[in-house]
Amino acid sequence: MHDAFTVDSGDAAHTRLAVYVSGPRDAPPIIFVHGYPDSACVWEPIRALLDARYRVISYDVRGAGASDAPRACIDYRLERLADDLAAVADATCGPHRAFHLVGHDWGSIQSWEAATRDAFAGRIASFTSISGPSLDHASAGLRGDGPKKPFGSSVRQLLKSWYILFFHLPLVPELVWRAGGAHAWPLWLRITEDLRVRRDPSQLRNAINGLNLYRANFVDRLRRPDPRRAIAPVQFLVPMRDRYVGPLLSVGLETWTGPNVREEIDAGHWVVLRDPARIAASIDRFVASHALDACVTHRAASA
Repeated sequence: MHDAFTVDSGDAAHTRLAVYVSGPRDAPPIIFVHGYPDSACVWEPIRALLDARYRVISYDVRGAGASDAPRACIDYRLERLADDLAAVADATCGPHRAFHLVGHDWGSIQSWEAATRDAFAGRIASFTSISGPSLDHASAGLRGDGPKKPFGSSVRQLLKSWYILFFHLPLVPELVWRAGGAHAWPLWLRITEDLRVRRDPSQLRNAINGLNLYRANFVDRLRRPDPRRAIAPVQFLVPMRDRYVGPLLSVGLETWTGPNVREEIDAGHWVVLRDPARIAASIDRFVASHALDACVTHRAASA
């Protein structure tokens, strides 16, 4: 069970974000950010495994689940999404308490914006990234400014990313989702991931609104990447059979992350649903190894 409430994002439209919290109030907080086309429901199996020891916080990102959905594409830019995370952290942890951050898919992509932003220094105690690269780091790599990768790896990743081009087409992706794509989503997960999931009642809404995540950010970051160094320790959980995010996107990033933890997992993209016990255990180990850092940050900020 969890408590549910709304948080005002603080933007001009006063976008309300649906937030879900469970676990002891004085336990180390972990904020989970979901991907596309999911809602915060994707974290429930992992919540059940962690909230006896941690304050587990998740939220529906703008446009998904029970959160408000701004209409303008510009309102889904990474900068705005990082501000949403700050609003959720302030409301659930307090403005000075450090928290651990976990993101999957687009939840990881948008979390990189916060995890490399100076304003979050001292707030994020650790960051676990699952199947979601930094757009700035990935774009710099495509330009040859990042670590050297095996010949042909960029081409293979571009082929994996075919859907990104599709999502930029006007109207067509919306028509596909409305014409049965949302209804068939559980079947797609069953065929491609061998997963049996219950249909999310907000699936169509998540899918339609979430297209703005791609349209507001990909082209801009490809044209003008701004790779910045992570302000917290980073753990990569890397599904080796990921259909969408190649494992090499998390290799050789020490220039931007410093020493990092990288764990390869024999699983597909939705490993958070396929093997929640494995993911929860990896998060638990990494968070526990940085628990002292979180306490020190909290005392320093409160002094």
